[in-house]
Amino acid sequence: MLVELTVENYAVVEKVRVRFHRGLNLLTGETGSGKSIVVDALALLFGARAAAEMVRTGSDRARISGIFEVDSAQLPEGVEAEDGELILEREILANGKSRAFAGGRPVTAALLREIAERLGDIHGQHDQQLLFSPAVQRDMLDTFAGVGDQANETRAAYNRWRSAADELAELDRTSQEKLRQADLWKFQLNEIQTIAPLSGEDAQLENERRVLRNVVRLQESAAAAYAGLYEDPESVAAQLRSVERRLEDVARIDEGLRDVLTALQPASIGVEEASHALRNYLGKLESDPARLDEIETRMAALEKLRRKYGPALDDVIAFGESVAAQLAAVENSGERQESLRKELRTLSSAYESAAGSLSARRKDAARKLSKRVETELAALAMERSRVEIRVSPTEWSASGIDAVEFLLSPNVGEEPKPLEKIASGGELSRVALALKTCTASSTRAAIQRTLVFDEIDTGVGGSAAEAVGRKLKKLAGSSQVLCVTHLAQIAGFADHHYFVEKHAERGRTVTTIEELNASARTREIGRMLSGERVTPEALRHAEQLIKAAAGS
Repeated sequence: MLVELTVENYAVVEKVRVRFHRGLNLLTGETGSGKSIVVDALALLFGARAAAEMVRTGSDRARISGIFEVDSAQLPEGVEAEDGELILEREILANGKSRAFAGGRPVTAALLREIAERLGDIHGQHDQQLLFSPAVQRDMLDTFAGVGDQANETRAAYNRWRSAADELAELDRTSQEKLRQADLWKFQLNEIQTIAPLSGEDAQLENERRVLRNVVRLQESAAAAYAGLYEDPESVAAQLRSVERRLEDVARIDEGLRDVLTALQPASIGVEEASHALRNYLGKLESDPARLDEIETRMAALEKLRRKYGPALDDVIAFGESVAAQLAAVENSGERQESLRKELRTLSSAYESAAGSLSARRKDAARKLSKRVETELAALAMERSRVEIRVSPTEWSASGIDAVEFLLSPNVGEEPKPLEKIASGGELSRVALALKTCTASSTRAAIQRTLVFDEIDTGVGGSAAEAVGRKLKKLAGSSQVLCVTHLAQIAGFADHHYFVEKHAERGRTVTTIEELNASARTREIGRMLSGERVTPEALRHAEQLIKAAAGS
């Protein structure tokens, strides 16, 4: 449950810190005093979208902090409570950027929303309009039925079926086009495979062609080099041998020059090896006009491939592999299509089984929820109302095969009609409260949560208002309830009453929140009954309301 809420520099709030309690916590005040700001601030802690307009004029940031009493077992993995309490924080900068923290560590707004599912939820006037949405109605029915795992199984089965169906449709759509392309691909592949280029082959052929074109020059230069290294009387090899002999004579006299002789030996070996290599090279070097013609022809063929499929030879090879793969896909597409058709039949059966089972549970839950909501509405001064939750077949979707529609007949003899066509504002508020009561009691029954109602009393008055207050009081027995109200009949049921006031201070508008004691609470309810001037009659009436609510 929510233990404490701190709001700083948010809208017209400079700074307020409010301690909340178990049971029914009611916020009242003049219209426009800022009662809903508390709800909006709490919504930010629950992951709602932040905006720069929320920051109080003249401030560089707004900050909202909430302390929640929680059981660590109910938190997502990685989020931990300390001594049974979790601190959630939200900071909004004047440029619109925001930061969120849970337990002192940075988190995303998405994780805040995940945490919020365990802590509570907020129901405002906007949420009443959401009741008109078929998707919201279906989700509420699923929540009541407790079919989360089955709904996930149905969604997964649908996604598998949809993926296979989309692939088959794409194959069917492109099969004719690919068949037309196949003739071109075959020609291209045949052209590449006939020449059969090898990676790096053009560079090797270019080197070989250069050699064959310059055989005479190479022979002359290589022969001269060989002679200078080894064959001539004054060759490098002969000079080195002469030097070595002289050093050997010297070293026999002075051992100190033995190291010089040793250092010279690798040079002699290198000259010998280079000479042998040149001799072998000269032995192989010969003119071969036929081979030169062959190379020229081959390189011309490779150049043609590079111009068409290049620019490099490796690109040509890659293009050929791609074309081969496309041809194989065309040749195998028929097999793949047949395989997909068989797979689709299997996946269709799996989806129909999962969706059918889900549908059966929805229909059973719809009957139970209808009766439960009728019972709750009877306690909310709508005892003649009849509720029907219609579960009818619809197109396949990730949500199953059902269209869910909530129908209401508020008067005897009238046919049930969709909520948006039949329910007045007051009736819709009570239907929303009844549904919230039913779905809240069917989920997380063992977890103390914070349920927030923002002006749930819209369009409600008289005995209906008292019934709404009584229902909120009952709901507060299992969950902490925060409620913004304008009605004295509802305020009389409060376990803890807070007064929200807006006033000018130092030339600025400031909103304050005060928890009322017994006498102040009586005066506030008297104000709600009589207006700005609180009469003795209004005070007596307020006392009667409080006593009646306490005795109910």
